[in-house]
Amino acid sequence: MSDIWPSELRVSKDRQRLVVTFNDGQSFDLSAELLRVLSPSAEVQGHGPGQKVTVPGKRNVAIISMTPTGNYAVRIGFDDMHDTGIYTWTYLRELGERGAELFSAYEDELSEKGMNRDTTEKPR
Repeated sequence: MSDIWPSELRVSKDRQRLVVTFNDGQSFDLSAELLRVLSPSAEVQGHGPGQKVTVPGKRNVAIISMTPTGNYAVRIGFDDMHDTGIYTWTYLRELGERGAELFSAYEDELSEKGMNRDTTEKPR
């Protein structure tokens, strides 16, 4: 995978989508919501096994910034002020290839926990 890198990162005009085109010609259209709820940040992934957080209420989140991190990743900032996720090229590729499956699992987690994509409130 180290020979694969994005040749283009393009945020949609409405800031709701990121199109990632890789140097092998593969292109993926990723929603801001997918990128936000599956952020590789410690805030979402936790600091160790079993600490992953399910993030509700991000259906309409938007991308507000993208900052290159070395030549291996990009830091994406969202309008909910989350900006600590560093998305490696490998992780963006994984989200492109497995995004539907990963998002479906996220929706299942929301349902199991009594949360939804529209409200940020967590059940008590």
